[in-house]
Amino acid sequence: MSSSVSVAAEWDLLSDRFYRRITVYSPLPWSSPAASTSGSGGSGGVVGRLDLSTHIVATAPFGGPIAAVRDDSKIVQLHSEPSRRRLLLFSSSGHPVASSPWPPQLPRLHSLAFSSSLNLIALLSDGSILRFRLPDLKPNPNSSPVPLLPPASGGVADAAFWGGGVAVLTEDNRVVVTTDIEAADPHPRELPDPGVGQDEQVLCMAVVEPQFVMSGSPEILLAVGDRVLAVDEDGVQTLGEGLEIGPVQKMAVSPNGKLLAAFSHDGRLLVIPTDFSRIIFEYECDSALPPDQIAWCGLDSVLLYWSEVLLMVGPNGDPVHYNYDEPIKLIPECDGVRILSNSSMEFLHRVPDSTTLIFGIGSMSPAALLYDARDHYDKQSAKAYDNYQLISSSLPEAIEACIDAAGHEFDVSRQHTLLRAATYGLAFCSRFPHERFQEMCKMLRVLNAVRDPQTGMPLTIQQYKLLTAPVLIGRLINANHHLLALRISEYLNLNPEVVIMHWACEKITASAAIPDTVLLEGLLDKLRLCKGISYAAVAAHADNSGRRKLAAMLVDHESQSSKQIPLLLSIDEQDKALSKAVESGDTDLVYLVLFHIWQKVAIEKSAPLDFFGVINARPLARDLFIAHARHSKHEVLKDFFLTTGRLQDAAFLLLKESRELERNPMASKGSPLHGPQIRLIEQAHRLFAETKEHIFESKASEEHAKLLRYVMIY
Repeated sequence: MSSSVSVAAEWDLLSDRFYRRITVYSPLPWSSPAASTSGSGGSGGVVGRLDLSTHIVATAPFGGPIAAVRDDSKIVQLHSEPSRRRLLLFSSSGHPVASSPWPPQLPRLHSLAFSSSLNLIALLSDGSILRFRLPDLKPNPNSSPVPLLPPASGGVADAAFWGGGVAVLTEDNRVVVTTDIEAADPHPRELPDPGVGQDEQVLCMAVVEPQFVMSGSPEILLAVGDRVLAVDEDGVQTLGEGLEIGPVQKMAVSPNGKLLAAFSHDGRLLVIPTDFSRIIFEYECDSALPPDQIAWCGLDSVLLYWSEVLLMVGPNGDPVHYNYDEPIKLIPECDGVRILSNSSMEFLHRVPDSTTLIFGIGSMSPAALLYDARDHYDKQSAKAYDNYQLISSSLPEAIEACIDAAGHEFDVSRQHTLLRAATYGLAFCSRFPHERFQEMCKMLRVLNAVRDPQTGMPLTIQQYKLLTAPVLIGRLINANHHLLALRISEYLNLNPEVVIMHWACEKITASAAIPDTVLLEGLLDKLRLCKGISYAAVAAHADNSGRRKLAAMLVDHESQSSKQIPLLLSIDEQDKALSKAVESGDTDLVYLVLFHIWQKVAIEKSAPLDFFGVINARPLARDLFIAHARHSKHEVLKDFFLTTGRLQDAAFLLLKESRELERNPMASKGSPLHGPQIRLIEQAHRLFAETKEHIFESKASEEHAKLLRYVMIY
């Protein structure tokens, strides 16, 4: 059991729970002075040593990336990095992803944050936001900041982000929120006036996210004097008046939105429900200075960070102290906290119950005995069977604990050891579902692949389950890890279409110097891997990228006419679009092409002869055009008949128009309508006379016109 003792020796006891700090990545590449940017957005500039104390840093949850901009409000000694500020993007493992010059002549940067879809949001001091897309850090959708605050608000005093929005406290103590920060128009709205007096100051703020509020709107908590104000769309409410919590200097809402950790002016850490009904517990800290950061570690403990000291406090027992000789940043996760420093990335979380059962010092649980039995089996010791006999009745629970503990490990060798222990138990337990073991192996292979430093996404198994595999694949392709995303999709039997399409679009964007024919061959080799993939979507991206010839070649491979034809029209391939529509036999598509071409003729005010020639060569298009024109476009139809030599059809159309004039109630004897009616019949007579097959119609039209003239005279 010596291995169990060594494992448990790394744990820290807080109340009746064990916590452990796992070093995920160390050292980080940016800790080297020679670190330089690379990747899609890098421009070759030197990054140098990234010091968290001199940069404004944003970190994304679920193992997301890290963004940093040098803080221009601080005096910084420059080493090898350029004097002009740059926006830097790193993976969680510290590998540079992109670098872009910070846009000049902007108001001072207040804070950076990542949205739930991993767009980078920069909040400027004047209350406007600038959005950057990943991974190239290009401003999105344009380079102009989008204002959030009303005029004359005085700028940003404080701000709190959550996945979909941001709450801004202005310098004149007004609160403005937006819940759709990624929209082109985020629709910021001002909440009711909190009523903060001129001689008062908002000490800190926190947000209860919309999903945790009955109204579905965010609730903003403001610490003002001895009270806390809850501001939402319905009004302002004063909380905690009877609790004597004193001025609150730091607040953090728990991951489930039910609890609030508050640091008071007298050095107490208070944990209270967000409705401020009571104080759940309090702890007297050694310092009355407010911590630089406060964060929840799951739901069981709170972290407070002062310079060089990280304090973890639980509901009972002595707190745990961690010492750091460099600045750190706390990144709350659903099941713990990532700790980012200048040199490493760590993960602090509560030790899972299954791991405690196996590796706890002195543990005699069935799971610990099964783990020990596998160790004896590998040493060919008879004690392995003795352990099995002790736990035979509890074997399914022991196997499940070993499998579950393997899922929570970052160390690959320890994963193997725990899974081997589970397989030893499976050999004696036929009633345990083997699918559970296979499922865990699949998840661990995926997790180990994305945790690799070159990918740099240190997901835990709980985070992976919340994120889901399709979302993880989406994040991988957005970070341009297409090959890994494709392999994971195939391994998990997911449709690889989204991966291949994204790769194809990125390939087109990045291959401006490659000829269309050469690029087409490379694209088709990959696109053919996925049956039913939308070539039209890739062709549309090529067209938007200014490569119309490539788009025309790609769209030829699209099998669905409903996707193919609109794109052909958008790239001015009307003739090909009409041919494809006629081949499909879909009259709606044929009409779509006909209307598009005719509208273009009308806009350009060009002669319709080319249009008539195009449709006359295709019987289906011709017949559909005639059927439509008979009801609404007689003049166009006459021109078509005359242009294509169908004189008798034009003549019959003229006779139809004359009859419509005759049915007009105003067409009485001596009416001005008689003249046009006679002229129409005479035109029909001349057209009938041009053909030998319509002698009767010609003679009848001539006599009809004469009779009408006789009626007009007499």
